[in-house]
Amino acid sequence: MPARTYWKGYLKLSLVTCPVAMSPATTEGEKVRFHTLNRETGNRVVSRYIDAESGKPVDPDDQAKGYEAEAGRLVVIEDEELEAVKLDTVRTIDIDAFVPRDTIPWIYLDSPHYLVPDDEVGEEAFSVIRDAMTATKMVGISRVVLYRRERAVMLEPRDKGIVLWTLRYGDEVRDEKAYFTEIDKDKPEPGLLDLAQKFIKAKTKDWSPEMVKDPVQEHLLKLIASKKRRKGVRISASKDAKERPGNVVNLFDALKKSLQADKSLR
Repeated sequence: MPARTYWKGYLKLSLVTCPVAMSPATTEGEKVRFHTLNRETGNRVVSRYIDAESGKPVDPDDQAKGYEAEAGRLVVIEDEELEAVKLDTVRTIDIDAFVPRDTIPWIYLDSPHYLVPDDEVGEEAFSVIRDAMTATKMVGISRVVLYRRERAVMLEPRDKGIVLWTLRYGDEVRDEKAYFTEIDKDKPEPGLLDLAQKFIKAKTKDWSPEMVKDPVQEHLLKLIASKKRRKGVRISASKDAKERPGNVVNLFDALKKSLQADKSLR
């Protein structure tokens, strides 16, 4: 069942415009979520905004956004002032540039969304924009207000629709060189590399969503089900945690044992 529409507006390419609807391509709706309770009463605990100086609760109507312009001095920004700053990107995705898909570094990709035509009349214009990007192997770059802030986005044609990726801004991305430069000053031995490649080949499989099942989620659901059946549950330490070795084994031996243990190589 498709997720409910999160955003509705217009996709625009020069003079071509069509109504579109957008939904997040991922969800955490099925994740186990917990409430904070009062252990003695079993009642939920609610959170409230408290004045840091007086300690008194602050009514929602008296709450405002503030920016620390300098140490100890906050500037109040009203909702009306924030609305005035917003651009046409609140409801329009105006494609203003196209770039080859493979020139966008992976680290700039943030969250994917499905973009689809919102009515039959605009479907033709949507298809023209999508197919033109597919034919030229290009993706569109634009901006749109999502999650209460303007974001740079990439529009990528996929099958009959378009995937809209929010993009991280440059000041949000850390340079990988700062982390990777010092690695591999001494190259690994050829024999090690050969063993590792054999192990990878033996373990190679076709991709399946089953590979990314959440084991913690499954254990939590079992725990919750058992809690329903009985009052208390005692959780013992996992077998892996008890038997985890503390010594560092020789890398050659570890790879050899891994290969020997793999049935596909016998």
